[in-house]
Amino acid sequence: MPIQQLPDHLINQIAAGEVVERPASVVKELLENSFDAGASDVQIDIVAGGQKLIRIRDNGAGIHKDELRLALSRHATSKITSLEDLEAVVSLGFRGEALPSIASVARMTLTSRTIDQDTAWQVDADNGELGTLRPAAHPLGTSVEVHDLFYNTPARRKFLRTERTEFGHIEKWIRRLALSRPEVAITLTHNRRAVLVLKAADSDDGRLARVSTICGDAFAGQAVFIERETDGIALSGWLALPTFNRSQPDMQYWFVNGRSISDRTLSHAARHAYRDVLFQGRFPAYILSLTLDPAAVDANAHPAKHEVRFRDSRRIHGVVSQTLELALRDTRPGGHSITPLPAGPQPGVFHQGSMQLQSSPRPGMSAVRETLAVYDRFAGGGAALATQVVEHEGEIPPMGFALAQLGGVYILAENRNGLIIVDMHAAHERIVYEKLKAGFDDQRIVRQPLLVPVSVSVSENEANKLESSQDTLEMIGLVVDRTGPTTLVVREMPSLLKDADAEALLRDVLSDLSEAGQSNRVEDICHDYLATMACHNSVRANRALTIDEMNALLREMETTERADQCNHGRPTWTAISMTELDRLFLRGR
Repeated sequence: MPIQQLPDHLINQIAAGEVVERPASVVKELLENSFDAGASDVQIDIVAGGQKLIRIRDNGAGIHKDELRLALSRHATSKITSLEDLEAVVSLGFRGEALPSIASVARMTLTSRTIDQDTAWQVDADNGELGTLRPAAHPLGTSVEVHDLFYNTPARRKFLRTERTEFGHIEKWIRRLALSRPEVAITLTHNRRAVLVLKAADSDDGRLARVSTICGDAFAGQAVFIERETDGIALSGWLALPTFNRSQPDMQYWFVNGRSISDRTLSHAARHAYRDVLFQGRFPAYILSLTLDPAAVDANAHPAKHEVRFRDSRRIHGVVSQTLELALRDTRPGGHSITPLPAGPQPGVFHQGSMQLQSSPRPGMSAVRETLAVYDRFAGGGAALATQVVEHEGEIPPMGFALAQLGGVYILAENRNGLIIVDMHAAHERIVYEKLKAGFDDQRIVRQPLLVPVSVSVSENEANKLESSQDTLEMIGLVVDRTGPTTLVVREMPSLLKDADAEALLRDVLSDLSEAGQSNRVEDICHDYLATMACHNSVRANRALTIDEMNALLREMETTERADQCNHGRPTWTAISMTELDRLFLRGR
């Protein structure tokens, strides 16, 4: 066939293949346009899972009469005017392709009114062909109606799922976008039935209520709000404590400069922060928003703008991972206001910038003498419990005071609110592990030359990646030379890992470098060894403890980071309030 210019409607349909995958894609694009228009109230009406009708009405700035037809032309946008704008884009929709792409595969009606117009104006589009401009009755803002999606592309229409499935995808996107803009009221109906009604949230309580509506009361009841800004990078949002975890990563929301995205660097950073407090195979939950200079992030990396590309992904990874780790360190008795109970008090606020918790104040420790050295530093012979004398005066500590030992496994204690039950082995295991980690991290990693260097064959790209990451390798204790285009030789490893598989370790490190720009693989494996050592050298079941030893363990829990979970992610303690005990025994009835 000779080279020829494609007709405009076919060009738009090809573009629609990138932008409009299913009805949910239409809703996402139009809702983001409403956000960009400054809307504070959005009404979304869906019929038959979006296949028959998608109507989105907002009270935003609107589109002027003279620009209404132009808005349905390809590459027509009010959001960028130059290459500099494109490289530092701050709006959600900026390509000028969504409206014409949708209009090419559906029947569309666009109605809008601006504040300086006495009446609204309306234009129709059918198969990409624009109708005449005419006046209409409409309040300030814009309405977009999309009828019979994919009516003229039956090959696309047959790939749509059931009405229920398609609406499920729509609702999922609306809930996700609603988390990014709590100040916008959103109402969703399906087949004229109200499904989701979200009021505008202009306060902390309102934002928490929206989080609770979208993610559930269990998430909101076990989450802390974090907020940190460093070096021009701001991270804020809701972080679920390890006690609330999932079997799959279905409650992990990332927003970069207000845009909902999925990114491997950010996901890896969050996974790394939770590595010590979750069961293997379990996933954390969070709603996190990253704000940085728009010029430092490429929002044009994906046709549907689902992904972004960071200009300094290693720095972003470090800031995110460090911020989340600092927040999770306070998952200890008296740290956050949240406890391991299924239904706890309202989430606290972790302000990383000032290193303060906006939550219930931690009870004083005046009742306890200066804490003695409760555990000997691990030196091959095990960690021994030491005793201390506890005076019952003044404020009661978060974990209270020991009463007895139950079944040789649990410590029973009483605090201000009721009964505390502690798994003594799990709690001691966490304490010993954190002490071992502190000793390991304070010293430089000791390297040990391999008696026989290990040669590893890799791809040329991996070899190039490793050559450019020599600083990272030295930090984690690996000495690797490149002896050929595709050959690497491991010459030294951390002494703690002298018996590890050098080739497997190197390949894992290369995989991490490709995925996230850095690797914590060696550190994680070393910590696994330390966790095993801590497990083998913690107090065992059926060991009788004195009251002083029990109190010593409780005091250590209050000052040990991540003490709410053992090294394997199991809870170390729980609480039963006096109200719950009264309910068990029907007191007051």
